[in-house]
Amino acid sequence: MVSAMVQKIALFNHKGGVSKTTTTFNLGWMLASKGKRVILVDTDPQCNLTGMALGQGTENDEERIEAIYNTHSNIRTGLAPAFESQPRAIEAVDCIPIGGQDGLFLLPGHVGFAEYEVTLGIAQELSGSIQALKNLPGSITYLLEKTAAKFNADYILIDMSPSLGAINQNLLMTSNFFIVPTTADFFSVMAIDSLAKVLPKWHAWAKQASSLSILKEASYPFPNIELSFLGTIVQNYRVIRGKETAAFETWIQRIEQDVSGKLIPALRQNNMMLPQQIYGKNGIIDCCTLTKIPNFNSLIALSQEHQTPVYDLTSEQLRSANWQGKVLDKAQEKQGQFEEIFSDLADKVIGLTSPSYALSA
Repeated sequence: MVSAMVQKIALFNHKGGVSKTTTTFNLGWMLASKGKRVILVDTDPQCNLTGMALGQGTENDEERIEAIYNTHSNIRTGLAPAFESQPRAIEAVDCIPIGGQDGLFLLPGHVGFAEYEVTLGIAQELSGSIQALKNLPGSITYLLEKTAAKFNADYILIDMSPSLGAINQNLLMTSNFFIVPTTADFFSVMAIDSLAKVLPKWHAWAKQASSLSILKEASYPFPNIELSFLGTIVQNYRVIRGKETAAFETWIQRIEQDVSGKLIPALRQNNMMLPQQIYGKNGIIDCCTLTKIPNFNSLIALSQEHQTPVYDLTSEQLRSANWQGKVLDKAQEKQGQFEEIFSDLADKVIGLTSPSYALSA
Protein backbone atom coordinates (compact mmCIF):
# COMPACT_ATOMS: atom_id res chain seq x y z
CA MET A 1 0.00 0.00 0.00
CA VAL A 2 1.84 3.09 -1.22
CA SER A 3 0.46 6.41 -0.03
CA ALA A 4 2.38 8.23 -2.77
CA MET A 5 -0.31 7.12 -5.20
CA VAL A 6 -2.95 9.22 -3.47
CA GLN A 7 -3.89 12.35 -5.41
CA LYS A 8 -4.45 15.39 -3.18
CA ILE A 9 -6.88 17.89 -4.71
CA ALA A 10 -7.36 21.25 -2.96
CA LEU A 11 -10.53 23.29 -3.51
CA PHE A 12 -9.48 26.86 -2.94
CA ASN A 13 -10.69 30.41 -3.40
CA HIS A 14 -9.95 33.10 -0.83
CA LYS A 15 -13.34 34.62 -1.66
CA GLY A 16 -15.94 32.98 0.58
CA GLY A 17 -19.44 31.88 -0.37
CA VAL A 18 -18.48 30.02 -3.56
CA SER A 19 -19.97 26.63 -2.52
CA LYS A 20 -16.57 24.99 -1.92
CA THR A 21 -17.97 22.73 0.78
CA THR A 22 -21.02 21.60 -1.22
CA THR A 23 -18.82 20.89 -4.24
CA THR A 24 -16.29 18.94 -2.16
CA PHE A 25 -19.04 16.78 -0.65
CA ASN A 26 -20.91 16.16 -3.92
CA LEU A 27 -17.74 15.51 -5.94
CA GLY A 28 -16.26 13.21 -3.28
CA TRP A 29 -19.47 11.17 -3.13
CA MET A 30 -19.55 10.87 -6.93
CA LEU A 31 -15.89 9.78 -7.12
CA ALA A 32 -16.63 7.12 -4.47
CA SER A 33 -19.70 5.96 -6.43
CA LYS A 34 -17.30 5.38 -9.37
CA GLY A 35 -15.23 3.00 -7.24
CA LYS A 36 -12.60 5.42 -5.90
CA ARG A 37 -11.64 5.56 -2.22
CA VAL A 38 -11.93 9.18 -1.13
CA ILE A 39 -11.07 11.09 2.05
CA LEU A 40 -12.74 14.49 2.48
CA VAL A 41 -10.52 16.72 4.62
CA ASP A 42 -12.11 19.67 6.41
CA THR A 43 -9.41 22.31 6.99
CA ASP A 44 -11.82 25.25 7.39
CA PRO A 45 -12.19 26.22 11.07
CA GLN A 46 -15.89 26.85 10.34
CA CYS A 47 -16.22 23.04 10.00
CA ASN A 48 -19.12 23.25 7.52
CA LEU A 49 -18.00 20.10 5.68
CA THR A 50 -17.81 18.19 8.95
CA GLY A 51 -21.33 19.35 9.84
CA MET A 52 -22.62 18.44 6.37
CA ALA A 53 -21.06 14.96 6.40
CA LEU A 54 -21.94 14.05 9.98
CA GLY A 55 -25.28 15.83 10.34
CA GLN A 56 -26.10 18.54 12.85
CA GLY A 57 -29.86 18.47 12.74
CA THR A 58 -30.75 16.91 16.08
CA GLU A 59 -29.49 16.57 19.65
CA ASN A 60 -28.50 12.99 18.84
CA ASP A 61 -26.31 14.26 16.01
CA GLU A 62 -24.64 16.72 18.36
CA GLU A 63 -23.96 13.95 20.92
CA ARG A 64 -22.55 11.70 18.19
CA ILE A 65 -20.28 14.47 16.91
CA GLU A 66 -19.05 15.21 20.45
CA ALA A 67 -18.27 11.49 20.91
CA ILE A 68 -16.26 11.51 17.66
CA TYR A 69 -14.24 14.52 18.83
CA ASN A 70 -13.52 12.83 22.16
CA THR A 71 -11.58 10.18 20.21
CA HIS A 72 -9.24 12.90 18.83
CA SER A 73 -10.09 11.95 15.22
CA ASN A 74 -9.66 15.38 13.68
CA ILE A 75 -7.19 17.63 11.87
CA ARG A 76 -6.04 19.59 14.93
CA THR A 77 -5.26 16.68 17.23
CA GLY A 78 -3.72 14.82 14.29
CA LEU A 79 -1.14 17.60 13.95
CA ALA A 80 -0.72 18.27 17.69
CA PRO A 81 2.47 16.16 18.04
CA ALA A 82 4.27 18.58 15.70
CA PHE A 83 2.63 21.86 16.71
CA GLU A 84 2.50 21.24 20.45
CA SER A 85 5.90 19.51 20.69
CA GLN A 86 4.41 16.30 22.03
CA PRO A 87 6.81 13.38 22.59
CA ARG A 88 5.08 11.17 20.02
CA ALA A 89 5.03 10.94 16.24
CA ILE A 90 2.16 12.02 14.02
CA GLU A 91 -0.11 9.06 13.26
CA ALA A 92 -2.87 8.48 10.72
CA VAL A 93 -6.19 10.00 11.73
CA ASP A 94 -9.07 7.60 12.27
CA CYS A 95 -11.34 8.97 9.56
CA ILE A 96 -15.11 8.60 9.88
CA PRO A 97 -16.89 6.51 7.21
CA ILE A 98 -19.64 8.63 5.64
CA GLY A 99 -23.00 6.87 5.81
CA GLY A 100 -24.67 5.91 2.56
CA GLN A 101 -21.56 5.73 0.38
CA ASP A 102 -18.89 3.01 0.53
CA GLY A 103 -15.31 4.18 0.15
CA LEU A 104 -16.01 7.74 1.35
CA PHE A 105 -14.42 9.01 4.57
CA LEU A 106 -14.20 12.26 6.51
CA LEU A 107 -11.15 13.68 8.25
CA PRO A 108 -13.07 16.08 10.52
CA GLY A 109 -12.17 19.73 10.94
CA HIS A 110 -11.56 21.51 14.23
CA VAL A 111 -12.28 25.11 15.19
CA GLY A 112 -8.91 25.22 16.98
CA PHE A 113 -6.95 24.29 13.84
CA ALA A 114 -6.68 28.04 13.22
CA GLU A 115 -4.54 28.32 16.38
CA TYR A 116 -1.63 26.76 14.44
CA GLU A 117 -1.69 29.56 11.84
CA VAL A 118 0.75 31.90 13.59
CA THR A 119 3.40 29.29 14.45
CA LEU A 120 3.27 27.86 10.94
CA GLY A 121 3.58 31.38 9.52
CA ILE A 122 6.76 31.94 11.53
CA ALA A 123 8.20 28.60 10.38
CA GLN A 124 7.36 29.38 6.76
CA GLU A 125 9.29 32.64 6.81
CA LEU A 126 12.28 30.27 6.42
CA SER A 127 14.41 32.63 8.51
CA GLY A 128 16.45 32.13 11.70
CA SER A 129 13.58 30.44 13.54
CA ILE A 130 13.47 27.58 11.03
CA GLN A 131 15.85 25.38 13.06
CA ALA A 132 13.44 25.23 16.00
CA LEU A 133 10.34 24.88 13.82
CA LYS A 134 11.72 22.66 11.04
CA ASN A 135 9.14 19.88 11.58
CA LEU A 136 6.11 22.10 11.00
CA PRO A 137 6.09 22.86 7.23
CA GLY A 138 6.11 19.16 6.28
CA SER A 139 3.76 17.95 9.03
CA ILE A 140 0.45 18.49 7.21
CA THR A 141 1.63 16.51 4.17
CA TYR A 142 2.94 13.77 6.46
CA LEU A 143 -0.40 13.48 8.27
CA LEU A 144 -2.41 13.34 5.04
CA GLU A 145 -0.09 10.79 3.39
CA LYS A 146 -0.11 8.59 6.49
CA THR A 147 -3.91 8.76 6.68
CA ALA A 148 -4.24 8.03 2.95
CA ALA A 149 -2.06 4.92 3.36
CA LYS A 150 -4.17 3.67 6.28
CA PHE A 151 -7.39 3.99 4.26
CA ASN A 152 -5.84 3.02 0.92
CA ALA A 153 -7.26 6.24 -0.54
CA ASP A 154 -7.15 7.18 -4.22
CA TYR A 155 -8.10 10.80 -3.60
CA ILE A 156 -7.95 13.35 -0.82
CA LEU A 157 -10.26 16.33 -1.40
CA ILE A 158 -9.29 19.30 0.76
CA ASP A 159 -12.00 21.82 1.63
CA MET A 160 -10.04 24.99 2.44
CA SER A 161 -11.01 28.15 4.30
CA PRO A 162 -11.34 31.47 2.41
CA SER A 163 -8.06 33.05 3.52
CA LEU A 164 -4.52 33.76 2.35
CA GLY A 165 -2.90 32.57 5.58
CA ALA A 166 0.05 30.26 6.19
CA ILE A 167 -2.06 27.10 6.57
CA ASN A 168 -3.69 27.60 3.17
CA GLN A 169 -0.36 28.46 1.58
CA ASN A 170 0.99 25.14 2.88
CA LEU A 171 -2.10 23.06 2.02
CA LEU A 172 -2.36 24.37 -1.51
CA MET A 173 1.31 24.22 -2.45
CA THR A 174 1.76 20.67 -1.12
CA SER A 175 -1.30 19.34 -2.99
CA ASN A 176 -1.00 17.60 -6.37
CA PHE A 177 -3.86 19.49 -8.00
CA PHE A 178 -6.25 22.35 -7.28
CA ILE A 179 -9.69 23.54 -8.37
CA VAL A 180 -10.93 27.12 -7.98
CA PRO A 181 -14.69 27.28 -7.31
CA THR A 182 -16.27 30.62 -8.24
CA THR A 183 -19.68 32.24 -8.35
CA ALA A 184 -20.93 34.35 -11.24
CA ASP A 185 -20.29 37.79 -9.72
CA PHE A 186 -17.90 40.74 -9.61
CA PHE A 187 -16.08 39.53 -6.48
CA SER A 188 -15.10 36.25 -8.13
CA VAL A 189 -13.54 38.25 -10.97
CA MET A 190 -11.57 40.20 -8.34
CA ALA A 191 -10.54 36.91 -6.70
CA ILE A 192 -9.19 35.47 -9.98
CA ASP A 193 -7.12 38.63 -10.54
CA SER A 194 -5.80 38.37 -6.99
CA LEU A 195 -4.90 34.67 -7.32
CA ALA A 196 -2.94 35.43 -10.50
CA LYS A 197 -0.66 37.58 -8.30
CA VAL A 198 -0.61 35.50 -5.10
CA LEU A 199 -0.09 31.96 -6.44
CA PRO A 200 3.24 32.62 -8.19
CA LYS A 201 4.58 34.09 -4.91
CA TRP A 202 3.39 31.08 -2.95
CA HIS A 203 4.93 28.77 -5.54
CA ALA A 204 8.30 30.53 -5.31
CA TRP A 205 8.16 30.13 -1.51
CA ALA A 206 7.30 26.43 -1.80
CA LYS A 207 10.12 25.78 -4.28
CA GLN A 208 12.56 27.47 -1.91
CA ALA A 209 11.23 25.47 1.07
CA SER A 210 11.50 22.18 -0.81
CA SER A 211 15.14 22.89 -1.67
CA LEU A 212 16.24 23.52 1.94
CA SER A 213 18.11 20.54 3.37
CA ILE A 214 16.95 21.44 6.90
CA LEU A 215 13.31 20.87 5.79
CA LYS A 216 14.11 17.83 3.65
CA GLU A 217 15.82 16.13 6.60
CA ALA A 218 13.15 17.06 9.18
CA SER A 219 11.15 14.34 10.97
CA TYR A 220 8.28 15.36 8.68
CA PRO A 221 10.09 16.21 5.43
CA PHE A 222 8.77 19.01 3.27
CA PRO A 223 7.71 17.47 -0.07
CA ASN A 224 8.75 18.22 -3.62
CA ILE A 225 6.31 20.65 -5.23
CA GLU A 226 4.22 19.16 -8.03
CA LEU A 227 1.06 21.26 -8.19
CA SER A 228 -1.18 21.56 -11.27
CA PHE A 229 -4.33 23.56 -11.91
CA LEU A 230 -7.33 21.44 -12.95
CA GLY A 231 -9.69 24.34 -13.63
CA THR A 232 -12.52 26.46 -12.26
CA ILE A 233 -16.10 25.65 -11.40
CA VAL A 234 -18.76 28.35 -11.84
CA GLN A 235 -21.66 27.93 -9.44
CA ASN A 236 -24.91 29.26 -8.12
CA TYR A 237 -26.16 30.97 -11.24
CA ARG A 238 -29.88 31.12 -11.96
CA VAL A 239 -31.41 29.44 -14.98
CA ILE A 240 -34.57 30.70 -16.71
CA ARG A 241 -36.08 28.63 -19.52
CA GLY A 242 -32.97 26.47 -19.76
CA LYS A 243 -30.48 29.34 -20.05
CA GLU A 244 -28.30 31.36 -17.71
CA THR A 245 -29.83 34.80 -17.14
CA ALA A 246 -28.08 37.64 -18.98
CA ALA A 247 -26.49 39.13 -15.86
CA PHE A 248 -24.96 35.80 -14.86
CA GLU A 249 -23.82 35.08 -18.42
CA THR A 250 -21.89 38.39 -18.39
CA TRP A 251 -20.05 37.48 -15.17
CA ILE A 252 -19.35 33.92 -16.35
CA GLN A 253 -17.72 35.38 -19.48
CA ARG A 254 -15.71 37.86 -17.38
CA ILE A 255 -14.44 35.06 -15.12
CA GLU A 256 -13.49 32.91 -18.10
CA GLN A 257 -11.70 35.84 -19.78
CA ASP A 258 -9.68 36.58 -16.64
CA VAL A 259 -8.82 32.91 -16.11
CA SER A 260 -7.61 32.68 -19.74
CA GLY A 261 -5.89 36.06 -19.87
CA LYS A 262 -4.44 36.44 -16.35
CA LEU A 263 -4.55 33.32 -14.18
CA ILE A 264 -3.48 30.65 -16.69
CA PRO A 265 -0.49 32.64 -18.07
CA ALA A 266 0.72 33.23 -14.47
CA LEU A 267 0.32 29.53 -13.64
CA ARG A 268 1.93 28.35 -16.87
CA GLN A 269 4.98 30.52 -16.20
CA ASN A 270 5.36 28.75 -12.85
CA ASN A 271 4.80 25.21 -14.15
CA MET A 272 1.43 24.91 -12.43
CA MET A 273 -0.44 23.73 -15.56
CA LEU A 274 -0.79 20.26 -17.07
CA PRO A 275 0.30 19.82 -20.70
CA GLN A 276 -2.29 21.40 -23.01
CA GLN A 277 -3.25 18.12 -24.71
CA ILE A 278 -4.39 16.62 -21.38
CA TYR A 279 -7.02 19.34 -20.94
CA GLY A 280 -8.12 18.87 -24.57
CA LYS A 281 -8.33 15.11 -24.20
CA ASN A 282 -10.75 15.58 -21.29
CA GLY A 283 -12.95 18.08 -23.11
CA ILE A 284 -11.70 21.14 -21.24
CA ILE A 285 -11.33 24.27 -23.35
CA ASP A 286 -8.77 27.07 -23.01
CA CYS A 287 -10.41 28.89 -20.11
CA CYS A 288 -10.31 25.69 -18.01
CA THR A 289 -13.95 25.76 -16.88
CA LEU A 290 -14.51 22.23 -15.57
CA THR A 291 -18.25 22.69 -15.20
CA LYS A 292 -21.05 25.18 -14.54
CA ILE A 293 -23.43 24.29 -11.72
CA PRO A 294 -26.79 26.08 -11.46
CA ASN A 295 -28.30 27.08 -8.13
CA PHE A 296 -29.35 24.08 -6.00
CA ASN A 297 -32.25 26.16 -4.61
CA SER A 298 -34.39 24.21 -2.12
CA LEU A 299 -32.60 20.89 -2.76
CA ILE A 300 -29.61 22.07 -0.73
CA ALA A 301 -31.51 22.21 2.59
CA LEU A 302 -32.72 18.63 2.12
CA SER A 303 -29.24 17.53 1.09
CA GLN A 304 -27.82 18.92 4.33
CA GLU A 305 -30.63 17.48 6.42
CA HIS A 306 -30.05 13.95 5.08
CA GLN A 307 -26.22 14.19 4.65
CA THR A 308 -26.72 13.11 1.05
CA PRO A 309 -25.77 14.86 -2.22
CA VAL A 310 -28.57 16.71 -4.01
CA TYR A 311 -28.59 14.13 -6.80
CA ASP A 312 -28.85 11.10 -4.46
CA LEU A 313 -31.86 12.14 -2.37
CA THR A 314 -34.58 9.48 -2.54
CA SER A 315 -38.22 10.07 -3.50
CA GLU A 316 -39.15 9.45 0.15
CA GLN A 317 -36.72 12.14 1.29
CA LEU A 318 -38.16 14.58 -1.25
CA ARG A 319 -41.71 13.74 -0.16
CA SER A 320 -40.74 14.25 3.49
CA ALA A 321 -40.47 17.94 2.57
CA ASN A 322 -44.10 17.77 1.40
CA TRP A 323 -43.08 17.92 -2.24
CA GLN A 324 -45.59 16.24 -4.53
CA GLY A 325 -47.09 16.45 -8.01
CA LYS A 326 -45.38 18.92 -10.32
CA VAL A 327 -43.06 20.19 -7.60
CA LEU A 328 -41.75 16.65 -7.03
CA ASP A 329 -41.40 16.01 -10.76
CA LYS A 330 -39.45 19.26 -11.22
CA ALA A 331 -37.16 18.42 -8.27
CA GLN A 332 -36.42 14.98 -9.69
CA GLU A 333 -35.70 16.46 -13.11
CA LYS A 334 -33.22 18.86 -11.44
CA GLN A 335 -31.66 15.94 -9.58
CA GLY A 336 -31.05 14.18 -12.89
CA GLN A 337 -29.29 17.28 -14.22
CA PHE A 338 -27.10 17.57 -11.12
CA GLU A 339 -26.22 13.87 -11.29
CA GLU A 340 -25.08 14.34 -14.89
CA ILE A 341 -23.07 17.46 -13.98
CA PHE A 342 -21.23 15.79 -11.08
CA SER A 343 -20.71 12.51 -12.95
CA ASP A 344 -19.12 14.45 -15.81
CA LEU A 345 -17.02 16.50 -13.34
CA ALA A 346 -15.81 13.33 -11.58
CA ASP A 347 -14.89 11.77 -14.94
CA LYS A 348 -12.87 14.88 -15.85
CA VAL A 349 -11.10 14.84 -12.48
CA ILE A 350 -10.23 11.14 -12.91
CA GLY A 351 -9.03 11.78 -16.47
CA LEU A 352 -6.90 14.81 -15.56
CA THR A 353 -5.30 13.20 -12.51
CA SER A 354 -4.57 9.72 -13.83
CA PRO A 355 -0.97 8.79 -12.92
CA SER A 356 0.16 8.32 -16.53
CA TYR A 357 -0.67 11.99 -17.17
CA ALA A 358 0.94 13.07 -13.96
CA LEU A 359 4.14 11.24 -14.94
CA SER A 360 4.22 12.74 -18.43
CA ALA A 361 3.65 16.18 -16.97
